Amino acid sequence: MTVSYREEGVAEAASSAAGRLVADGVPARLAAGDPTLWGADAEAVAAVRLGWLTLPRTSRELLPELGKLAERARAEGLTNVVLAGMGGSSLAPEVICATADVPLTVLDTTDPGQVRRALEEPLDTTILVVASKSGSTVETDSHLRVYEELFREAGIDPAGRIVVVTDPGSPLERTAVDAGYPVVLAAPDVGGRYSALSAFGLVPSALAGADVKRLLDDAEEVLPLLSLDTGNPGLDLGAALGGAALAGRDKLILDDRLSSISGLPEWIEQLVAESTGKDGVGILPVVGAEPNGARDELVVGIDSDDGDVRVEGPLGAQFLIWEYATAVAGLLLEIDPFDQPNVAESKASTAALLDMEALPLGEPVLVDGPVEVYGSTSAKDLPGVLSELLHAVPDDGYLAVMAYLDRLSAFDVFVPDGADFEQMTDAWMAADPATLRALLALRTDRPVTFGWGPRFLHSTGQYHKGGPQNGVFLLITGAVADDVPVPGRPYTLGELQLAQALGDLGALLQRGRPTVRLHLTDRAAGVAYLLEAAQEA
Repeated sequence: MTVSYREEGVAEAASSAAGRLVADGVPARLAAGDPTLWGADAEAVAAVRLGWLTLPRTSRELLPELGKLAERARAEGLTNVVLAGMGGSSLAPEVICATADVPLTVLDTTDPGQVRRALEEPLDTTILVVASKSGSTVETDSHLRVYEELFREAGIDPAGRIVVVTDPGSPLERTAVDAGYPVVLAAPDVGGRYSALSAFGLVPSALAGADVKRLLDDAEEVLPLLSLDTGNPGLDLGAALGGAALAGRDKLILDDRLSSISGLPEWIEQLVAESTGKDGVGILPVVGAEPNGARDELVVGIDSDDGDVRVEGPLGAQFLIWEYATAVAGLLLEIDPFDQPNVAESKASTAALLDMEALPLGEPVLVDGPVEVYGSTSAKDLPGVLSELLHAVPDDGYLAVMAYLDRLSAFDVFVPDGADFEQMTDAWMAADPATLRALLALRTDRPVTFGWGPRFLHSTGQYHKGGPQNGVFLLITGAVADDVPVPGRPYTLGELQLAQALGDLGALLQRGRPTVRLHLTDRAAGVAYLLEAAQEA
């Protein structure tokens, strides 16, 4: 595992930061799990959130149990592994399984269309992993309820098809025990976004067929380095992240184009944004973007020679080193990297909205084709709205696109028979809401991020509300044609998704963040219209 600096300014900032950290004995203290590092106000939280430092060893205790679970699933022909989890409960398994090239269906959404795709998979081969640290995550609770009913309607005992991963004593543990579901308890002293090497990362990955022992082996190899003052990749990376941010380079451009690891930037995005974006400061990860050469960018190449910093190593080691580096960066930024004080705002807003007789949708200020515009704008059409948003981004700011839509819907687009891969890719991109990020990025030298809602609420949502006051936000919702009821709850998935979007919108507006909501009255037509408008903005 190596971290190297490839730009003189970054090397100088990192060297200065590392010198201060070493003088304070930080490497040895952090490796030993010293909760006093981040100050008196953070000590209580840190004291119960440093268990990730020993997971490469302590998680080995799970291996026999995981082996039995995986063996039983294979013996019963349960090859369709579905993971219901949000944030730290889903992002790491997604990376692990994609890198190992084993199939895993991840449900980190409340979009009815995306959930229906999972429900259409053959039930006779399906095993569901329900993962929630708190045991009260509304999305995960909804998925569990939907699948329980589906299994029962098919004459399948849910107790033979559902595995629960949660913290000891959580509401989900009690529910699982009462229902007879197998329960794998996670380490309670590990926060969700630091849980890649815990039961949350390992259980679904092992069931899907990934080599989780090797993951732990690769992480354990670098563990002895984390107490060193020199030759410590976690210290080197943390000093670069924190030192660069203190010097004004707080936009983290992640480049993994040459890496054999699949999807690591999305996991890093949650870890860094949710850990550092608070108290008006933070480091903003930008995924899938080309560097603009802006003065506030720090480009990190994962297994790539491009960029200001190069980070090279296997996945298990990458997980551990990025966690360590994020804790170090938090120390340099003088924030608590283990809490998420603003995440609960959107959750509370969503709960309050769901208690209302009807969601307060408001009236659109503009309707352009299949797109309704809500918010403050003087534009006369959709290209004008997008242009206004781009011009509203301050010199040190960013534009965040947040889409409460089906992230797999682009694959529904018609592709002519005989089309080659390039033609298929072009067709998918022309129907993919995520293409909007690249189109808008062409029209500004400021970073443009993209998040799928409600997934990003457990990730960059903390940074949006707790980080610097320099973000401009474009929130996208869409009409639901075929909704999914949530058994035992007075709402559908579509209603929950819209309430989550409106709750997040309210939290942003309450903080004075410039925000516009676009509502697609026809999703497919709306996406196409929106992408066309972005090219005219």
